[in-house]
Parts: sequence; C-alpha cells; structure tokens
Amino acid sequence: MSRIGGILLAAGESRRMGAVNKLALPVDGQPLLRHTAQTLLASRLQELVVVLGHEADQARKLIEDLELKIVCNERYQEGQMTSVHCGLEALSGVYEGVMIGLADQPLLTAGDIDTLIDAFGNRERGSILVPTHRGQRGNPIILADAHRDEILRSGHNLGCKRLIESNPEWVTTVEMDTEHVVFDLDTPEDYAELQRRFEPSRERPAAASGGSCTESTA
Repeated sequence: MSRIGGILLAAGESRRMGAVNKLALPVDGQPLLRHTAQTLLASRLQELVVVLGHEADQARKLIEDLELKIVCNERYQEGQMTSVHCGLEALSGVYEGVMIGLADQPLLTAGDIDTLIDAFGNRERGSILVPTHRGQRGNPIILADAHRDEILRSGHNLGCKRLIESNPEWVTTVEMDTEHVVFDLDTPEDYAELQRRFEPSRERPAAASGGSCTESTA
C-alpha cells in the first residue's frame, strides 16, 4: 500500500460565493471545511496538512480539534501555488506521493480518496495521478514525492497545472465512477445544487421521527 501524505488547500477568498466564506457553509450538518477535512482523515492518508489564509482565525476554529496540522499562508493573495508550497514545506513525513486537495469538494468520500491512493500505487507509468470523470479532469491529484523538491526549488513559477500540461508523459489518469472529483463549490448556484442533492437525506430522519496565522497541530 502506498504511503501518501495529504495537503488540503483552504486559503482562498471564495470571491465568487459573495460575502459568505464558503468554508463555513453547512454541508450535511457540518461546516464545509470540517466536512472535507473529516473525509480526508477517514481515508488512508498518513498525514493531513491544512493550509489556511483568508479569515484564518474563523477557519481554524472549524477544525482545530481534529487530528491534523494547520499552517497559515501569509501570501495567499499571491495565488494558489503559495499555499501548495506552505503545505509541502509543512509535511513532516517521507512519502511515496503527496495528495493535493481542495477544501470545496463536498461530494468526495473517503472511498474516493482510497481509490486514488490505490490507483497511484498500481500505476504502470507516470509520476502524477489525475482523476477524471467523463473526460473532465478533477481533483485531488497525487504527485510522486520527487516533484515535491522540484516544486519547492522552482519558486512559485511552477504550478501543478503547468507541471501537468507541460509534461503529459508524466500523467496517469484514472476514470472515476462518480462526479465527486469534478464537483466543487464556487458560486451560490453551486451551493443551491448541493443542497438539493442533500435534501432527501435530511428529510428521511424527519419523516421517521415526525487573520492570526500561527501554526498548530491538533
């Protein structure tokens, strides 16, 4: 079984969602960030680092009791790769690969994560695993550990997307059965769609019954 460390990116400003910080939006009874973090913790990831940035104090309160490491990216406004760097630098273990995930993918399950871990371990070629659904690329991705040092040495000029697009021969894709890897929450319309999906599960029980940025480790 492959040893994989995980980075969860949760530093963005979620501007397309409007005035609300989407990390705090309720998803199946939990704030989105907590929901996603618990999904990753329930998988076979060996370690989880969560990178915060925008409204870090509020976000920290959502997950500070969980068994994960929290770091804050002071430069989050400069782009996502600054958060990737923070996460890579904070990983304490030595792994065969590093999974990089996004905090706004509420449909992901621990089973999805484990499927990707298995696919990475069983791949016949390449050093980057990318999930797809009906031809659309999704997240999270897994990078072989060799890319960890490469990305850190390159500064913020080498993004994951650029790495993938510039080196297609390094990429292995795995087709997923569901759209979990391609569904994310960017807009109020996305959140309304998510609520519609969870509505049946909320109704059934009712029918039956009538900026501080210090690092921390839970």
